[in-house]
Amino acid sequence: MDQLPFRKPGRFYRGNLHTHSTVSDGELSPEDVVAAYRVQGYDFLALTDHFLPQYHFQITDTRPFRSAHFTTLLGAELHAPQTSAGRLWHIVAVGLPLDFEPTAPDETGPTLAARAAAAGAFVGIAHPAWYTLTLDDGLSLDAAHAVEVFNATAAWDNDRGDSWHFSDMLLANGKRLLAYAADDAHFSIRPDTFVAWVQVRAGELSPEALLDALKSGAFYSSQGPQIDDVDIDDRRVAVRCSPARAVFVSGPDERSQRQLGQAITVCELPIPWIHEVPYIRVTVVDDAGRKAWTNPIWLG
Repeated sequence: MDQLPFRKPGRFYRGNLHTHSTVSDGELSPEDVVAAYRVQGYDFLALTDHFLPQYHFQITDTRPFRSAHFTTLLGAELHAPQTSAGRLWHIVAVGLPLDFEPTAPDETGPTLAARAAAAGAFVGIAHPAWYTLTLDDGLSLDAAHAVEVFNATAAWDNDRGDSWHFSDMLLANGKRLLAYAADDAHFSIRPDTFVAWVQVRAGELSPEALLDALKSGAFYSSQGPQIDDVDIDDRRVAVRCSPARAVFVSGPDERSQRQLGQAITVCELPIPWIHEVPYIRVTVVDDAGRKAWTNPIWLG
């Protein structure tokens, strides 16, 4: 399937799409944040400092920290009033220009997301479970490319790190959204660094190639496990992965197929209901409980 990244040309590059520095509320300077991720073996990083008046509506410029073996994507965490609960929106935008205009007083979350997408950004609905976004909130974000389905900071801030339920509700309502996992690292007391990332399939390690791959869905997300291949036909799903304790194929409702065991690296799961659902997604779980997730895979 064209949606799947595993057999596309190029290779996988590991990166984090949601990060903060001293430009907003992080504890480390931009240079030190980039260095920390580079030392951990990442290939790229998006520093997404809060785009707010108290931080001077600044897009953190990480271009000086790029090299032949590590690159950065410019971005920000955008905010505007207000969600259905009366809270500020949190919208991750990766691939913004440095001269992205400050949020206007009358701008809403949906219009701000649309402006970011029009400026060329990959737009993510940040940690929706963390601040209990509603289904209607999500449906209003027509410009979003993806849902942030795992956020390491949210996991340690209020025990709401997982947002797959929110994503599945949007998908079940016809929204064709991608899904990514991220740290939202602040380098503070929370253990929110190097926890969750994306593996992006691209032809080269450049901001342009990575951004194009993100928008096209040529990536999967992980907390540790590796997904090597997913193959789908009209009756089964075959998965190759690093040693796993479980492999799940989930549909939009309670229907799923799974294989449980020890050191699973290859499995083939019959999906008798594959023609009855609009999409499926694959989850791989290792012995430590860490997970890797494909994007939603649309059928037909």
